[in-house]
Amino acid sequence: MNNIQQMIHFLEDGSMEKAAEVLSKVKVSGNDEEKYILAEELLQLGFLNEAKELYELLLSLYPNEGEIKVSLAEVLVEMDNEEEAINYLDSIHESDPEFPRALLILADLYQMQGLVEVSENKLLQAKEILQDEPIIDFALAELYASLGRNAEAIKLYEALLTTGEDTFAGVNINSRLGEVLSSAGKFEEALPYFEQALEENIEINTLFGYAFTAYKAGFYKKAIELFLQLSELDPEYHSLYLYLGKCYESEEDLGLALEAVKSGIAVDEFNKELFQFGGKIALKMANEELAEHYFRNALVLDPGYLDAALTLNKLLLHQKRYEDVIEIILQMEKEGDIDPQLHWDAAIAFQNLEQYQDALKHYQQAYNDLKNNIEFLSAYGYFLIEEGNRAEALSIFRLLSHEDPLNEEWISLLERLEDN
Repeated sequence: MNNIQQMIHFLEDGSMEKAAEVLSKVKVSGNDEEKYILAEELLQLGFLNEAKELYELLLSLYPNEGEIKVSLAEVLVEMDNEEEAINYLDSIHESDPEFPRALLILADLYQMQGLVEVSENKLLQAKEILQDEPIIDFALAELYASLGRNAEAIKLYEALLTTGEDTFAGVNINSRLGEVLSSAGKFEEALPYFEQALEENIEINTLFGYAFTAYKAGFYKKAIELFLQLSELDPEYHSLYLYLGKCYESEEDLGLALEAVKSGIAVDEFNKELFQFGGKIALKMANEELAEHYFRNALVLDPGYLDAALTLNKLLLHQKRYEDVIEIILQMEKEGDIDPQLHWDAAIAFQNLEQYQDALKHYQQAYNDLKNNIEFLSAYGYFLIEEGNRAEALSIFRLLSHEDPLNEEWISLLERLEDN
């Protein structure tokens, strides 16, 4: 058993002292090839400090060797020492055969630091050197996809598929191309790529992407089939249940939509969107009690959840539970600035409770944002008339008559207000 085999054996066996002895022996008396091979093995096994020692020793002997610098930089990246890794990579000369590899690693490091323009420049520089190297096209495609530059990413992914290889760095290109096409809103174009990826390997995230894209494309039956397949493979994949429910809703099967909600909540009881969607389905089924239960649960999970507050208020106003409406609005006010629609809800609630000053305050707070909403202006105008505020009511009904000059009721009201 040679030194390399011995050390790996001791490391895997947990005999760290014996491994350290072999490492010292290699450092002192091993040849350079043995040191490099052992360093590579140590890096693969995750013994970073030991690998770093050997690479540093080798670099002291061969200070201009790009391959050693790249390997040492990879160790430093694994050790979260990106700055030192960049220094080593930047020191590699353009004529070195390892220079393109260094550029790829630098691009990845700069992207992680948010310096995407620098990252792109490094990749384009590498492509100038190795114009037909697929891994560079893959890296560029991944960068463009992450930046939402979908057209450029799609072009590169499509070119990669023409090489005959469909997997790079462990990434299935068919799946990735499907994802990017879907992100670009090209849902029907994306579907065959997802299907091809799944024919090669059933992978749950790809299956979800396929199902979601089918849903977005309007193929609800197909999406249901795929979401159900995913639920069988991984019932804990909680993201599927909301869209499964939406597919059933689109197919006008509210009972199964509600069942999807219940199944999802059983898996993820902290999913506010599921509770909110369940409330809307319950309303469509005329189950107001269940709808309120779901809306209130959504608000428990997120007290500032606007959609839940608005839909719950709509239900409460319908039920003439005005005190409850005000309670919801007070809760939302604690979370910060509130939506103008909530001010309008409050105005309606206070008006019906005959608390007219509070109603006026909320009408005024909603006005700037809702002054182009005819229904709001009409409600506000009639409220002002009831309160005897004819001057302000006049300005409101002038706005309304401008929006709808043929509305005879508003014309008549406007004439009476102007006469007075």
